Amino acid sequence: MNVTVNVNGKPYTRDVEPRTLLVHFLREDLLLTGTHVGCDTSQCGACTVHIDGEAVKSCTVLAVQADGMDVKTIEGLGTPGELHPLQTGFWEKHGLQCGFCTPGMIMASAELLKHNANPSEEEIRYHLEGNYCRCTGYHNIVKAVQHAAEIMAGGAEQGGQAADD
Repeated sequence: MNVTVNVNGKPYTRDVEPRTLLVHFLREDLLLTGTHVGCDTSQCGACTVHIDGEAVKSCTVLAVQADGMDVKTIEGLGTPGELHPLQTGFWEKHGLQCGFCTPGMIMASAELLKHNANPSEEEIRYHLEGNYCRCTGYHNIVKAVQHAAEIMAGGAEQGGQAADD
């Protein structure tokens, strides 16, 4: 079945099996391996991407369901030369840990900051409860999100970048 999905601003048309999960489409067909396969049961959040601006776990979506939609992965959030404030925050505040959960954490956090520019620690923890960090790095992840919110508000050393940029 042919599907066309706009991923990180670029259209991709591929012939896929109807049962292909979006996470596998992104990783195996488009070679965008920043989106991780963690549990394959929507429990861990490692596969979180944005579909039409909303965070979803891509292991719960078929590639054919994303036909005609805009998908943003971690590769589309920033560039190596200009990291997104969340990427900077994870680097600066040591939120990376082993890095396996990081793309999903960042994509979920980007959605939070899109809707709440100044979340409290409790709001950040609540929003990320569907994303697991097996390194128990939640404290630094929360600090990273707070740092990014400050940057995006123009209060830190970098300019304010929109959450969905």
